[in-house]
Amino acid sequence: QIRKIRKKMVEIMTKEAGTVQLRELVKKLIPEVIGKEIEKQTQGIFPLKDTHIRKVKIIKKPKFDITKLMELHGDGDGDAGVTMVVQGIFPLK
Repeated sequence: QIRKIRKKMVEIMTKEAGTVQLRELVKKLIPEVIGKEIEKQTQGIFPLKDTHIRKVKIIKKPKFDITKLMELHGDGDGDAGVTMVVQGIFPLK
């Protein structure tokens, strides 16, 4: 029973983690959505209760998409820096 439950748990977690972005995965982990899904799927094997995910490990590095990063942070307009004067001696950038 333990091996069947563990196999089902790994299957559910890899399916959930593989289909969404990291941000959406965190949103699923916090309210225990995946834990409840594990409880539902394993009821036929053994009735589980209070199923929680306590540790998540990133095995494969996610793909880095520079265009999505630029969409999140914008083009950087407006905050280019200001010339400062220290004690009236010389300007700093």
